[in-house]
Amino acid sequence: MKQQDIEDLKQLIEFLKEYQIAEFDLDRGDLKIRLKFNQQSTAQAGLGDLARLLSSAPQNAASAVSAAGQAAAPAAPQAPQEDPDAGLHLVKSPIVGTYYGSPSPGAAAFVAPGDRVEKGQVICIVEAMKLMNEIESDASGEIVKCLVTNGQPIEFGQPLFSIRLS
Repeated sequence: MKQQDIEDLKQLIEFLKEYQIAEFDLDRGDLKIRLKFNQQSTAQAGLGDLARLLSSAPQNAASAVSAAGQAAAPAAPQAPQEDPDAGLHLVKSPIVGTYYGSPSPGAAAFVAPGDRVEKGQVICIVEAMKLMNEIESDASGEIVKCLVTNGQPIEFGQPLFSIRLS
């Protein structure tokens, strides 16, 4: 993918998250994109607007995102919630893909709650487009909790682990 395509995809993901859209499919020739988010919100604000805009939008995703951002009604603000992981470091996914906690089916997990990890240690794999990407810890400390399950689709920036820094 070209850098511009990656930037366009990031903008599209942010738009979908902002308007709490749970699923998105785009199929244009050899370009196929399927995004699915695990959201707890019941509101589907902006879904009708997105479908209408995509059917009449220019071919590039950045234009569709810009137009949709101006035309769609803003989502209702949500009341702030207490963060159960307050004070803990969150390791977030650098890519969209499928989470795997072990190097192969049936193998031991890379890490488990209670394990000590060092910065740069491989803690999981995220499969994206048939490529297995090793995700390394960006901090040293103790794994407190794994926030995703094996085989779960994950999104860019989604927290994977909480770590108590040391």
